[in-house]
Amino acid sequence: MKTRQLSVLLSLLACIVSLFTACTNDDDNDRVSTTDPIEEQLRKMTLREKVGQMFYVRPECLDTTIHFNKPSGIDGSSDDITKIKLQAVNATMKGVNEKYPVGGIILYAHNIDNEAQLTSFVTQLRSLNGSPMLCIDEEGGRVARIANNPNFNVKKYVSMAAIGATGDPGVAYECATTIGTYLHRYGFDIDFAPVADVNTNPENIVIGARAFSDNPQLAAAMVVSYLQGLKDTGIAGCIKHFPGHGDTKADTHYGYAQTLKTWEEMQNCELVTFKAGILWGCQLIMTAHIAAPNVTGTDVPATMSPIILQNKLRGELGYRNIIIADAMEMGAITQQYTTEEAAVGCIQAGVDIVLGPQNFVVAFDAVVKAVENGTISEERINASVRRILSLKAKRRI
Repeated sequence: MKTRQLSVLLSLLACIVSLFTACTNDDDNDRVSTTDPIEEQLRKMTLREKVGQMFYVRPECLDTTIHFNKPSGIDGSSDDITKIKLQAVNATMKGVNEKYPVGGIILYAHNIDNEAQLTSFVTQLRSLNGSPMLCIDEEGGRVARIANNPNFNVKKYVSMAAIGATGDPGVAYECATTIGTYLHRYGFDIDFAPVADVNTNPENIVIGARAFSDNPQLAAAMVVSYLQGLKDTGIAGCIKHFPGHGDTKADTHYGYAQTLKTWEEMQNCELVTFKAGILWGCQLIMTAHIAAPNVTGTDVPATMSPIILQNKLRGELGYRNIIIADAMEMGAITQQYTTEEAAVGCIQAGVDIVLGPQNFVVAFDAVVKAVENGTISEERINASVRRILSLKAKRRI
């Protein structure tokens, strides 16, 4: 009897040990599984790989045989760029990209010819060093790189102002799902839309009908519906142009522009749409190259202002996701800053993604040098790259 009891006891102890061991292994597995994959990825990256993630460029930026110095207009073009019509990855681009990885590529109308060409180009771009996300300005209406191409059979929209005039956010949702569906089909990840500006200045030559309304509450409802429509089709939206480009006269594509509103005045108008987008959970906010002297006390463009981007957008409005600069090749930047100053300065101000520098290689090298000499800390770079990698992870890139 004692032998049998001892046998049972030993069996019971073996079960307990086995159970404890199993639990211990499970705990170990849990610890491994709860390791943040973004942090793991970040630890394995070189400084150049990190910096590359912060640059989203036009294809021409990777071809160092192409030189363009004129500011690009609203359609993303200047005379010297559109004549080239770069529509495939070439050997020069591959060679430059080996040393200069990129986090994203933006395509303009002149980069797109037809469905077959676009499909081939997207495949080539996907293979570039840096695993770039593919981006486009496809707002609908005036700014639509694909819909305004006669070689594509997709639905066209008159303007976002026409959609806003319906007073029905459901129409904005339908527009975004239509656009998002074909963008997803063609392989894009990000649409730099919708315009969240409130069009309150009838003399505004750059926003106008691109905005939904001069009524901030109506515009906010449209913006959120549009964002949801893009999300439901697998496309990340980007609201623009913070802190609000609707009450300006000049065109930042070509030179200096400003708003004279105070922050308090903006709270009741321009910021209504951005607050709605942030509350909804937008992943990207694009800056405006406009100055707001009655907010910052200077003529520094918002893209270069830590007061606008850090104190206001991140601090006061609580935004935690990606801040992307409007194209840095635009006149409002190039007329005031060198390529090096612009790239380093906007990152110091709080930008996560430097979009469209005038000279990508020069801008890239300037940021690397700024980290190496302590002008920008590597942790500052890491903070931006975490946000970018997080968005890529959601898109499985």
